[in-house]
Amino acid sequence: MGMATAEDTARFSTDVYAHRLREAAAGAAAAGLSGLIITPGYDLRYLTGSRAQTFERLTALVLPADGSTPTVVVPRLELAALRESAVPELGVTVRDWVDGEDPYALVAAALGAGAVTGDRPATAVTDSMPALHLLPLADVLGRVPVLATEVLRRLRMIKDESEMDALRKAGAAIDRVHARVPGFLVPGRTEAEVAADIAEAIVAEGHSEVAFIIVGSGPNGADPHHECSDRVLCAGDIVVVDIGGPYAPGYNSDSTRTYSLGEPDAEVARQYAVLQRAQAAAVAAVRPGISAESVDAVARDVLAAEGLAEVFVHRTGHGIGLSVHEEPYIVTGNEITLEPGMAFSVEPGVYFAGKWGARIEDIVIVTEDGVESVNNRPHELVIVPV
Repeated sequence: MGMATAEDTARFSTDVYAHRLREAAAGAAAAGLSGLIITPGYDLRYLTGSRAQTFERLTALVLPADGSTPTVVVPRLELAALRESAVPELGVTVRDWVDGEDPYALVAAALGAGAVTGDRPATAVTDSMPALHLLPLADVLGRVPVLATEVLRRLRMIKDESEMDALRKAGAAIDRVHARVPGFLVPGRTEAEVAADIAEAIVAEGHSEVAFIIVGSGPNGADPHHECSDRVLCAGDIVVVDIGGPYAPGYNSDSTRTYSLGEPDAEVARQYAVLQRAQAAAVAAVRPGISAESVDAVARDVLAAEGLAEVFVHRTGHGIGLSVHEEPYIVTGNEITLEPGMAFSVEPGVYFAGKWGARIEDIVIVTEDGVESVNNRPHELVIVPV
């Protein structure tokens, strides 16, 4: 067997995308829509493997709800960009256009006979479609489209085997980066210098790029969305390291561990141990049939019992896949029932303004009877000798 090239791993096999297109068309039909119109973004990548970008010239996948052949409307000068996707192998119609033609009329035609009539069912568009394209489409269709979110949400939220495997590989890769982090955390270095080393490691361990790096030392750790700064690391600092990036074919890692430069003081160690217990309890609670908000409640209840409810200031988690943040959100008020194939973070934290903070984060996948974590680094406060 030959070596896999980057092109081989840039997308899944064609049958994966063929199945998704069928499911999306069926979902549109079930929702009473005439079809879906998907411009570049995560939805188009999910459905075809295309990483096309949005430009002023329209590129769009037109997916009729009646199951007829989908069409990709694409500027002739962007045709080459389709080659890396599954489009050439999917048997879809490719309708290229040149300046002077009306691509919006091509979209309407691709939806099928009677698409542009006042009494036809609505058409749905991806929620990332720019207004630049939405408004001309509304004109040619005779009505404003609705969002395709309801049709695509469930498809994207329930990961198939190929997606779960991609998330496992991404998780293992970011675990390898965390294993290297203690070597970067040297007193006297700045957060930004540490972040630069981590960025290099993220790519070296197999990610295609860096999505985000948080190195929050000392008081900066108390800001959950701190990135990195010129603050110099000092002995005694608690350091929050939250890192991730896409791994071919574009599924993201996202994992947080917290480090101590030298032995922490007793109160920090005590409060961290409560956080560790809260995170472990929330992971253990994950299984099919319970609500997303109940997982959030498990983490919150452990912290509240120790008087730490007020310092846990964000939701317990977010879904992950092609996008770092997607559904389902693990938050109070989200009553959605967990199902096998859902993947999300479990990441409670504690934040003491002006002093220090800590967070522990794993990506987990709901299995048929419980939970699988794709991150397996130790959850203890990591003591870095100084």
